[in-house]
Amino acid sequence: KWQTLDYADLADQVDRFASGLLELKLARGERVAIWLDKRIETVVASFGVPAAGCAFVPINPQLKPEQLAYILRDCAVRVLLTSPERLPLLAPTLADCPDLRHLVVTGELPDGLDLPLPAHRWSDLLEAPPRPGHRVIDRDLAAILYTSGSTGRPKGVVLSHQNMVAGAKSVASYLGNTPDDTLLAALPLSFDAGFSQLTTAFHAGAKVVLLNYLMPRDVIRALEREQVTGLTAVPPLWIQLTQLEWPETI
Repeated sequence: KWQTLDYADLADQVDRFASGLLELKLARGERVAIWLDKRIETVVASFGVPAAGCAFVPINPQLKPEQLAYILRDCAVRVLLTSPERLPLLAPTLADCPDLRHLVVTGELPDGLDLPLPAHRWSDLLEAPPRPGHRVIDRDLAAILYTSGSTGRPKGVVLSHQNMVAGAKSVASYLGNTPDDTLLAALPLSFDAGFSQLTTAFHAGAKVVLLNYLMPRDVIRALEREQVTGLTAVPPLWIQLTQLEWPETI
């Protein structure tokens, strides 16, 4: 099932999610972690958290619960957004995250699951009364992106609102992106180059296609189906793509 949002609907959901977070009494600069695959809620939350005056922490959906719990503890996450399917995997480790206060789940809560803290449905947060976010300036914390941890424990990289905007402007400028572009978000949104697909497209007013792919051929199919004009990938993926036959229409 395909979901699409225009920028007006996206802005509305971002504001509503920000109000929902503030209903949970989050203080300025507190952290909200996102442990989801690429989907509409991931995008809304990534911009709704800074709109509330808090900081979002995108976490690679392929990490194991123990790795996730380390990050939650390391940056004192207050709220975790995840899916009903992922929540049972995480439940046994939640007691090891003393700073965590709330869970937000994208669907219905699983039956019979014993949780040590309150869990809220995504749809309920979007129904919260409108309220303004905490006052922030351009140098305030907007996000913490974690390294892969391939040579040790993952390390958090702190980004300000100014960092995010400057990065989007820079990339959109040297790539010459316009509202006519369609960018394929194939990389994890927890990865700086992956999340840049969102900020760059949004700065230019372009379209973004979210792709959770299993095989490199899925990427090529998406490029053809969506008439993609921009793709960012890492060297291993580029190598795999060059070994496949590309349709003449791309």
